[in-house]
Formats: sequence, structure tokens, C-alpha cells
Amino acid sequence: MKKAVVFAALVGLMATPALAEDGAKLYAEKTCAACHGADGKKPLMPNYPKIAGQNAAYLEAQMQDIKSGKRNNGQTAAMKGVMHLVDDAQIKVLADYVSKMAP
Repeated sequence: MKKAVVFAALVGLMATPALAEDGAKLYAEKTCAACHGADGKKPLMPNYPKIAGQNAAYLEAQMQDIKSGKRNNGQTAAMKGVMHLVDDAQIKVLADYVSKMAP
């Protein structure tokens, strides 16, 4: 019985739309490529970060901190303007996707 409950919970998690979203699609739709480059390593401005291959937990923390206003230094004003477009689950998907981009 426990196995069935665990399996059902896992299936439910996998069916959550944001978790099932494709990272590449989100990266394009949420305008990440506009500033960080299509490959995450050719930013629009020289002082914007190259994000390809960065640690997923670090990326997620930075996006969360910028979205909440906890981080508001450097170029965060540009990011703050688009972070309202992503929810917490999408941030996880984006962080995972970007972490797997070739640096």
C-alpha cells in the first residue's frame, strides 16, 4: 500500500505543469535569451553575467532573491523587471536548464 501511495504522489508531481515545462521553451518565452544570449554565454551587455553551466541551486537562489527584492545590487533592476513573469516552479525549471547548458 505504501508503494502505491508513493507512486501516486510521484506521478502527481510529474504531472504538475510547471515541473513538466521544457526549460528551453521557458528560457525563450521568459526573455532570458534577450539579455543572457541564446546559449547563456553571450550576454547583451558586457556586465551581464554568463550563466551557462552555473550551479542550479545558485541560479535558483539568485532568481528568488532578485524576485523578492532581497538582492538589489548591480544589474538586478533589469532582472527585477522580468521576474514577475516566472513563478517558483518555473524558476526551478529554468535553473536546472541553464545549469545544463555548456559553459
